[in-house]
Amino acid sequence: MTRPITENTLFYGDNLPIMREHLPDESIDLVYLDPPFNSSRTYNVLFKQESGKDSEAQIAAFEDTWHWDRAAAATYQELGTQAPAHVSQMIGALHSFLGTSQMMAYLVMMAARLLELHRVLKPTGSLYLHCDPTASHYLRVVLDTVFGVENFRNHIVWRRSDTHNDATYQFPYVSDHILFYSKSRNYTFTPLHTSHAENTLRDWYQYLEFPDGSVRKMTAAERESQKIPEGARRFNMGDMASPNPRPNLMYDYKGYPYPPKGWRYSKETMEELDSKGLLLFPSSPTGRIMRKRYLDEQKGAVIGDSWSDISQLRGADAERLGYPTQKPVALLERIIQASSNPGDIVLDPFCGCGTTIAAAQKLGRRWIGIDITYLSIALQKNRLATGFPDAKYKVIGEPTTLNDAQQLAQDDRFQFQWWALSLIRARPYGGDSSSKQGKKGADKGIDGIITFIDDHAGKVKRVIIQVKSGKVKSGDIRDLVGTVDREAAAIGVFLTLEEPTPQMRTEAAAAGFYHSPGWNQDYPRVQILTIKDLLNGSARLEMPPAEFTTFKQAQRVKDEKQAQPGLFDKPG
Repeated sequence: MTRPITENTLFYGDNLPIMREHLPDESIDLVYLDPPFNSSRTYNVLFKQESGKDSEAQIAAFEDTWHWDRAAAATYQELGTQAPAHVSQMIGALHSFLGTSQMMAYLVMMAARLLELHRVLKPTGSLYLHCDPTASHYLRVVLDTVFGVENFRNHIVWRRSDTHNDATYQFPYVSDHILFYSKSRNYTFTPLHTSHAENTLRDWYQYLEFPDGSVRKMTAAERESQKIPEGARRFNMGDMASPNPRPNLMYDYKGYPYPPKGWRYSKETMEELDSKGLLLFPSSPTGRIMRKRYLDEQKGAVIGDSWSDISQLRGADAERLGYPTQKPVALLERIIQASSNPGDIVLDPFCGCGTTIAAAQKLGRRWIGIDITYLSIALQKNRLATGFPDAKYKVIGEPTTLNDAQQLAQDDRFQFQWWALSLIRARPYGGDSSSKQGKKGADKGIDGIITFIDDHAGKVKRVIIQVKSGKVKSGDIRDLVGTVDREAAAIGVFLTLEEPTPQMRTEAAAAGFYHSPGWNQDYPRVQILTIKDLLNGSARLEMPPAEFTTFKQAQRVKDEKQAQPGLFDKPG
């Protein structure tokens, strides 16, 4: 039996075992997932058998995606023997078509996770799966099987960018796909609205009503400029004719004849509208009575399944944090507002840099985020600290003791490195921080970096960090001093799992001090920090108390609902 979670939580690790161990049945109100899938420019390799000889470039492109390996084969066997019969049949049919390709590996791993997500969703819950055109059609098949065809709600197309000029042999890719399914027919959904398009305003809301009750049609110049006289209200004239024959609503009103099929409203409703001044009477006795619909009383246009009003993040956008697959907060806000209520629980099992979590926190929802890299967990912790300083949450899966840290270093030194850097809010440096390639050699002896501004000139200065999980010696400090000199860095930090030798501390002390012009204070130029001391709180990085700019700072956001109930308590 899974153990319930009682507060907002970040998990480090594989989401499949985490969901099985920690998330109870029917405990989640909304799931959004944007699983990693590097399909751009490498479509064909997804359908090659793993035994085939792919080029080195193709293999490198899929270093961080799905492979048909022992884990994929084991999951396929589990689905075939333990999943519901209709799921086993579906996955077997896909295997007979796709073979042991990377695409099949992706679908197998996704099917196992979608089964768990279906399990944890409440009967009123919904799931939104974000993907691209390469796999969306296969994922529809998997989702139809797991959730039921009758629970498909929308295939949302998000136009994330403008068209490109580099498409020579096909139309350019400018959209992503979001597949929306509910757990049942009784699901939470709130229709959303957006501002009316300019042509709607220009062509539809063409009439003005003034404070004295007079009415006139807008001039062409007013419609074009969208500027109206002060005090005037814009409205359109709505037809009140019934679309179908309504014999009981065929009555004359104030001498005006009824439409051929009758009125849309009863006589009592007509009189109520009239008393409120919402009827517009024609000058001709044979004319048609119309209903006034004021622009300032309309919610706007209903948002459909094609979203072109939210752009992808660009380099200059204030919310951009530098994470390659980061999605706009507005996109997640739309999904959360449509398919959950304040106090509901939102789950993102591939939470990346934490946009879902940030949107959920802002909108007063409770949340759970899962990711398999410490880089992502570090980004999310920093984002919450800067955007929501008062947010309460816990992290499960990261080391809390020295033994935990030693085990992580033994299991995966890259994950250890990213976690260690997160202890001092430093970002990884060198190579692609989302992969294991290019870590040594390209990094020039630098594993992490912190940037800060420490003078009135606004010049960016740097703290460079080296992380060591193995044996250390005094030569390591001399190497760090050389790197600090070469890079013209302000401070160098040696972050070590092992205890430093006395000679190492002597070498560090000999490096002198960095003088802060902004704070008129000296800081050790080379500092040795141990994982043990950082965990027990007996050591910290000494640097100017400037606001860190290492991770691009998320703007501080006021939670729309500050007091949140326990994660599996009923919201008040």
